[in-house]
This record gives sequence, C-alpha cells and structure tokens, in this order.
Amino acid sequence: MTERFTGSFTQQEPIPDAAIDAAMAVLKSGRLHRYNTAPGEHGETALLEQEFAAEVGAKYCLAVASGGYALATALRAVGVAPGDAVLTNAFTLAPVPGSIAAVGAVPVFVDVTEALTIDLADLEAKADQAKVLLLSHMRGHSCDMDALMEIAARHGLTVIEDCAHTMGGGWNNVPSGRHGVVGCYSTQTYKHLNSGEGGFLVTDDAQIAARAVMLSGSYMLFERHLAAPGPEAFEQIRYETPNISGRMDNLRAAILRPQLQHLKKQVDRWNERYHVLEDGLRGVPGLTLVERPEAEQIVGSSFQFLLLGWDAQKVQEVVRRCADRGVELKWFGAAEPVAFTSRYDSWRYAPSTPLPQTDRVLAGLLDMRVPLTFSPDDCALIARIIRAEVSAVYQG
Repeated sequence: MTERFTGSFTQQEPIPDAAIDAAMAVLKSGRLHRYNTAPGEHGETALLEQEFAAEVGAKYCLAVASGGYALATALRAVGVAPGDAVLTNAFTLAPVPGSIAAVGAVPVFVDVTEALTIDLADLEAKADQAKVLLLSHMRGHSCDMDALMEIAARHGLTVIEDCAHTMGGGWNNVPSGRHGVVGCYSTQTYKHLNSGEGGFLVTDDAQIAARAVMLSGSYMLFERHLAAPGPEAFEQIRYETPNISGRMDNLRAAILRPQLQHLKKQVDRWNERYHVLEDGLRGVPGLTLVERPEAEQIVGSSFQFLLLGWDAQKVQEVVRRCADRGVELKWFGAAEPVAFTSRYDSWRYAPSTPLPQTDRVLAGLLDMRVPLTFSPDDCALIARIIRAEVSAVYQG
C-alpha cells in the first residue's frame, strides 16, 4: 500500500502552560503596554529584553512588534538614508528587501551558492557599491561568517544580520546575530519562539541601541529599559530621532519568556528531525542535499534540497506528487510569487539584473517546514515519500 503523510506542515506545538499562566497574569493586571508598570515593577518586556541579551551575549536588546520592524529599525539606526544602496542576498524572503525599501534605500542583490548562502566572491565584487550589508541567514543557512567579516572589514561594510531562521544557532560557537553590528530576530509563529508576531534587535553599540529605542517609540521613558544604554547615550539622540512606534507589548513578552528558557532543548529536537530527513534522502539520484559545514551550529526548523538542472515541469511534478501523498513542498523557482516564496525579480520595487547562478539554484530549490509537531518517525515517512517521488520522476 502507498504510504501517505496526514500531518499538518503549519501546526505548531501549544503554547506552554507557564507562558499561558504568565499571559493571564498580564491580562488580569490590565497593564499590557510595556511602559504601563506599577511602582517598582519591571514589565515583562523589559525583563524579556534582559534575558534575551544574556542568551546571545549582547550588551543591549530591544523587543519590537515584528522581525521586519527590527530590520528596518536597524537600518535606520546605523544611518541608512533614502537613496542609499544596501547589499543583501538574492535568496531571501520579501521582508528583507522590503525593510530596505521601507527606509527609502535600494537593495543590491548578491548571488547565492548551492549551499543557499551568500556568494562571498560576488560580495567581494560588489562590496564597494554600498556601506551596509543586510545579511539574511535564509532558511537557517549560515555562510562562513569569519570570511564574510574579513570582507566587510576590508571594505568598511556595516553588517546587519537577519536571524529570523537562525535564533539558537551560530557559527564557530558565536551565536547567530553576534558577528555583525546588529542582529535581528523574529518571534512570528513559524519561527523558534512563538508570540504570533514579534522580534528582537541586539547590539553592543550604545548609540545604535539608543536610536533603536527612540525609534521604537520610547518617548522619554527609555530609563525603564533593563537592556538599553544609560541616560547619557540618549542625551542628544532623544531630540533627533523620530518615533516610529513598533514596541513589543507585555502580553507577547510574557508568552515568550518561558519559551526562551527552553530554546536550546527545542533546537536539539529540531535537529533530530532534520537529521532524520537528511539521512532518509541521502543518495537519491538527481537530488542534491545541502551539506552543512562543521563550523555551523544549525537549527533544523526547515529543510531544503535541490533538483539542479531539472526541467521546471519535472520539478512541479515532484511537488504535485508529494502533495498528493500529504507532503507539502514549496518551490522557489516559480515565475510568480506563491505564498511566502518569491524570487528577487518578483520584488519590482527593487531594481535587479539577472543573476544566472542564483536563477539556477532557485530553479531547483524545494523547501519544507519541519514543525515540532512532527515526530522523528513522521520525518522518516516524509523522507520515504520524497525519495520515492523524486526517483519516479527522475527515472521517468
């Protein structure tokens, strides 16, 4: 009998009881706004910022309304102005070039490799075109960060890391987000902590942190932060920085704090499932796995493989056949955007020229979520289904 998977690729685990209890306490208090605190009280958002800063080893942390807001705030805080060019990966999700466009800047796309990471040779070639690199660790894949930072140092590039898919991971035991001057994270439902929407910005730079706090809408309440610079950092910045409100609230922070305590355990669970999928798909004719470097500490919350050089109709046939057996794959090679998948040439607010190397990678790239509602046995079944359908189309 033909095997079929019946699970959901979008169903997350329940919010932990401790987080529900904390959220109920905030609701009962009525003090959801981050600055609405009782005398002598530290709000949930301020405490979360302090705890996340400690988690990644940063001096300063700001909790905000979304990962995309964190990216745009980081760009503004490092001084990106309208009309400036900003380098970024050609393979990413729309909020990354969207954040560049949101501040009036212009994305300059850098090629990606078959490892699904930014092409360091193309970065070197384009480094003099901009002063800032918004680096996307897309779908959890980190490039050689030591080599990238050497390029950035040679060219005077300021690096902002988009860590929406790498929270809990790292490179050479340095947490993701801690190589660049700013690290940005997401707590949207499909990321590694779940508050529906939300995000973080971390940095060791007091001036950048102070600008970010003011941009987020602190008014003159910045002294209520526990993971922000002292009042001296705000002395001039508070008069010069516009309020672009995007604060996290105490309800979402309360939901996140208990989850943060278990992040390392969750990373281990994701990686167990990832490696089951990887082992199950190794050696399939026509299918290329993305080999992970030893220096990379991964978080396997999604899985990608490549059908390099395949005809588009055959790639679509694999997607269709897997879907018929309950396995939901996303293809990044479609000419038109579908759901969250889109190509660099889909974002018509961002000028682009053809990138043949990236086009070849995206044409064969298939992606799927790996929620923790899947068991390792589920992942073994999914791998068997993909293996069978890729083999059938390849041989046919």
